[in-house]
Amino acid sequence: MTYTRLLQHRAPDGARSVILAEGDSAHFLKGVTTVRELALRAIATGETLATTAQACPAGDAVDIAAEFAAGRLLAPIDHEDPAHLLMTGTGLTHLGSAEGRDKMHKAAASSENQTDSMRMFLEGLEGGKPAAGQVGQQPEWFYKGDGSQLVGPTDPFTMPAFAQDGGEEPEMAGIYIVGEDGTPYRLGLAIANEFSDHVTERHNYLWLAHSKLRQASLGPELLLGTPPESIEGTSRILREGKAIWEKPFLSGEANMSHTLANLEHHHFKYDLFCRPGDIHVHFYGTATLSFSDSVKTQEGDVFEISAAPFTLPVANPLTRAKERAVAVKVL
Repeated sequence: MTYTRLLQHRAPDGARSVILAEGDSAHFLKGVTTVRELALRAIATGETLATTAQACPAGDAVDIAAEFAAGRLLAPIDHEDPAHLLMTGTGLTHLGSAEGRDKMHKAAASSENQTDSMRMFLEGLEGGKPAAGQVGQQPEWFYKGDGSQLVGPTDPFTMPAFAQDGGEEPEMAGIYIVGEDGTPYRLGLAIANEFSDHVTERHNYLWLAHSKLRQASLGPELLLGTPPESIEGTSRILREGKAIWEKPFLSGEANMSHTLANLEHHHFKYDLFCRPGDIHVHFYGTATLSFSDSVKTQEGDVFEISAAPFTLPVANPLTRAKERAVAVKVL
């Protein structure tokens, strides 16, 4: 099957452009500089994003792998005003392995006092895939930040000086734009690294909100149309060019306890998330973490996440910010 993807490109002189990739071929689009611009055009004409992109005059052919290696590919979505791009996510949405599920079910059945996490996971298994027209169980939800926290496909992650950990979360992210009438539109999916502080989260689950206020990255390709039911990928940590940890991961509705429609309903049911013109990057969750295998990351490590049908990975090195004094002045 041939999948249609959109990519955003920045030339050495700073000029922005959009690339249309179909199968193994890719070319620049004439007359459009951002995916957001193209999406608004599609809404205005009532066409799909893929049809709108295909209708644009074709420019030069391009080798997207070479452009990725040169660092000229951007995140596949952004907003000229970063405050109008919101990054949020859901947790406890993926089934994980059959063995892992069985262990969790047995643990839950033998415990009189289920944890909140276990209860939410089981409720998602039971009610996360409602029948058409019905509202299912709401998932865990968290806020990550605005567009200033979105990192490019090969740019460094900068964890705060106070962070206790910097760890990867290999996920799929839904990319959305809100139309002028308040209707949210899904543009497509992207590979994502929902970078988090798992040591902080482990200390106390009520610190989850703190652990999620970190940067996140997207792979360069925006996958258009209906996504595959099952997406299989690989998450790796490279240290000095060698893999110190590697594991496959599964995503897509076939491997989730919630449908995308149910996750979308419970995000966009809030009026404040239906502000016309806004961009939303919504992370769908994962079941695979190096932290679960007792891996301790360090500065210089590179998180590399790849998954078919995407042809390019997202690969971000880890850095740490310098300490910054925080003091509030009274006016």
